Formats: sequence, structure tokens, C-alpha cells
Amino acid sequence: MMEKPSLKRYLSPKGAEAMRAELKHLSQIERPQIVEIVSWAASNGDRSENADYQYGKRRLREIDRRLRFLTKRLDEAIIVDPSQQTNRERVFFGATVCYVDENDHDHKVTLLGVDESSLERGEVSLVSPIARALMRARVGDEVTLQTPSGPVLIEITSITYPD
Repeated sequence: MMEKPSLKRYLSPKGAEAMRAELKHLSQIERPQIVEIVSWAASNGDRSENADYQYGKRRLREIDRRLRFLTKRLDEAIIVDPSQQTNRERVFFGATVCYVDENDHDHKVTLLGVDESSLERGEVSLVSPIARALMRARVGDEVTLQTPSGPVLIEITSITYPD
């Protein structure tokens, strides 16, 4: 039996490119600068009271942890290009969905990967409650969104995908 891919591994080409850019910046620019600072600070003698050394070593650990995280995420990522979606009648990964709630408030969200979503930009994670409620729905469908204050009925008014 084939294993179902984890939704947490989905990533758009734009999200993958942003992760690759961060990985490149950290490994080729930021980490070498910090290594240089740490070796300079270490050459100054007593390391126990050397703030540059202490901070530099801490920052190096943070950078290395982030590099491992990004590398693993990119290795395991399932890159899905929303512009290649053939069934544009339903909500899937990468869709931008407009919906109206019970109070006639309009909302607009784009369903993206866990590591690339940003609520400030109207991007929600594929595993979020709103994304789970919207998945596979069509324009005109009414779906129930589970919120901390109870279920809310929402109606989908439009579904768009990037060209």
C-alpha cells in the first residue's frame, strides 16, 4: 500500500525558492562572517568573559540549527506548482479562496505550505482549520469552520489559481 504524502511537506515553487535563498545566505554569507568574528574573538585570549566569542558561538549554533532544518525540509519537500492545477473548480493547494462568513464579512486566503504561510499576507497553512474546512469545496459550497468559539458556517464565493 502506498503511503499518503504528509501535507506538512507541501511547498510551492516560490516557497522552495525562498528557502533555498535563505539557505544560501546563511551558509555563504552569514555563517562565514560569524566564524571570522569567533576566531578573532578567540585569539583575544580569555574566552569565558569574551562577549564577542560567547555571542558568536551562540549565533553559530542557531545558524547551524537553521541550516539543518532548511536542508531537511527541502530534501523532504513535495513541491507543487499551483499554476499547474487542472481542476480549478475545487479548492486545493495553492488556491486563493474568497469566502463570506455568517456576519457577511468577506475574507480572502491562499492555501500554502506550513513553512511558507503568513497570516499577515493572507496565506494560511494547508493544515490549518480554515484550510481543512475549504479543501475540495467548490464555489457556492457552504462549509463549517471549527473555531475556538464554536462552528462557523462560511460560503465560498471564488476560487483562483496563479497563471
